[in-house]
Amino acid sequence: MSSVPKTSKSPFTSYEAFIIAILSFLQFTIILDFMVLSPLGAILLPELSITTTQFGLVVSAYAFSAGASGLLAAGFADKFDRKKLLLFFYAGFVIGTFLCGIATGYTFLLSARIITGIFGGVIGSISFAIITDLFKMEVRGRVMGFVQMSFAASQVLGLPVGLYLATLWGWHAPFLLIVGLCVVAGIAIVLYMRPVDEHLKIQTDRHPFEHLFKTASDWTYMKAFAATTLLATGGFMLMPFGSAFGINNLGLTLEQLPLLYMITGLFSIVMGPLAGKLSDLVGKYKIFVAGSVLAIIIVVIYCGLDITPFWVVVVLNVLLFAGITARMISSSALITGVPEPRDRGAFMGINSSVQQIAGGVASAVAGLIVVQTPSGKLENYPMLGYVVAGSILITVILMYFLDQYVTQKAIASKIQENGSLKSANPQLVKASPEYQK
Repeated sequence: MSSVPKTSKSPFTSYEAFIIAILSFLQFTIILDFMVLSPLGAILLPELSITTTQFGLVVSAYAFSAGASGLLAAGFADKFDRKKLLLFFYAGFVIGTFLCGIATGYTFLLSARIITGIFGGVIGSISFAIITDLFKMEVRGRVMGFVQMSFAASQVLGLPVGLYLATLWGWHAPFLLIVGLCVVAGIAIVLYMRPVDEHLKIQTDRHPFEHLFKTASDWTYMKAFAATTLLATGGFMLMPFGSAFGINNLGLTLEQLPLLYMITGLFSIVMGPLAGKLSDLVGKYKIFVAGSVLAIIIVVIYCGLDITPFWVVVVLNVLLFAGITARMISSSALITGVPEPRDRGAFMGINSSVQQIAGGVASAVAGLIVVQTPSGKLENYPMLGYVVAGSILITVILMYFLDQYVTQKAIASKIQENGSLKSANPQLVKASPEYQK
């Protein structure tokens, strides 16, 4: 980690602030590349003459290819400097996105999404491994808050601009815009990011595929992978048909969508750092539960709506994304505490793959549940809402056991480091069996 002194106003050094900023921007481009398909759905369905099932496959193709490549790369993730890995996969992601920007039909676009997913799906896991290497658990909530804020920023800045460009110059334009942004980010990484290779000092001679198998079959890690599987369900099920549902069921216009995404994103930008800070101060699991309860309530209400005033849709979307943001940030920070240092790259790679594959399955299933009538209206959307709510509820239970494990692991580490339970974080101590005794 950088030796640059911290300022009195910030818990991070100037170099750490750069790392947070560049990883956030990276996430912004990747999330925007995925999210831009959702609002473009209303344009692509008639323009490419495709069905909802085919559109679901376009979305899930990215997820499936990302999941497959993530698994293949996971065994090697701890064998190389993370900066070099980041640049390699980011370059491939740029090429795939460029191909999306010049796609001429459904098959071309589907193939381009597969290429984009092969490279793009690994970048998130590498970023999270870098965060886990460079930042302590006590501040990871805040780091995740800023990095995951890119999700909201893609709505405020990217989606409205993307929709505007799509309306002005066609649906290819948003992808070409993303390519331009990616080039800027890549140059910044090459010039200013330092090697991230401390993990290489504690690696064994284990073969990459043996390393992959050992990590994937670890019982504790498997619990985290199961939680991630269900965490991915909600977003991937609701997102692909969000714009089509808003236009055809809620009565929104195509012109209102950018404003809806922008307002929702602005609130989410505020919620990101706030949720991250609260997860560090109050407890990551507590914030996760609060966000999950809010998400369940809003999902059930929202998916059952018919023609609805625009301001009501805005309020519900803001509340829904507040819950989703709290869940994303707190769960991401909590899960980074699960792997051992020597397994971080492989764990993050497998976890990302599980997330992508689960998201691909969820997106494809959503395409089977939701049916578009000749009038354009989407049917069975309330059923989709109940499925999402159920998955959120089960995830709350799974995350409880992960929280207990991470807490005990942190206490044990403090005791080993300082030789006393009193030296551990007071919140961790109170949650431990040793304290209860």
